[in-house]
Amino acid sequence: MVVLQTVPELLNRTAEPTILPEGITRDGDDGLHHLLDAGEQRRLQILQSDPDTNPLVAIVPLDQNGFARLDAIYRLLAQLHGRKVPVDKRLTRQKRLRAKRMLQAFDGRVAGASHREIAEVVFRLSRVSRDEWQSAPERFKVMALLRDARLMVDGGYRTLFGLRRRG
Repeated sequence: MVVLQTVPELLNRTAEPTILPEGITRDGDDGLHHLLDAGEQRRLQILQSDPDTNPLVAIVPLDQNGFARLDAIYRLLAQLHGRKVPVDKRLTRQKRLRAKRMLQAFDGRVAGASHREIAEVVFRLSRVSRDEWQSAPERFKVMALLRDARLMVDGGYRTLFGLRRRG
């Protein structure tokens, strides 16, 4: 999320009015929440702490999440100035596919599907015998998906967008 506030007096002389693109806007206790469509199934989430001020600046706390916020601000600037909005690098194609499969597996389990039925849908597995199922790699994949899906549902989803630490 990008947090926007009024421009400090020091920068106010050079700041131009901020015109945010059209999107979904909701009032909240902490300000105005914007959800902007950035194209290609990408969205930007913005919190404008004071809806009545203009021009605006983005706030970046100097913590580990600052890097992710800088990337989000870059995507917002690209959107505001008509440039191609870059892909969010925090979630790789493989992580997106695994998250999708975890949700499918979890939804199937909640709906009462067996592990084998989940594997048939998630992995497009053809029907196998009971004996084949006992040693099928998809059986163990489904168990891992369900285990990890439970962690995500219990709040672990917040880790999806954490930046990888470079050491």
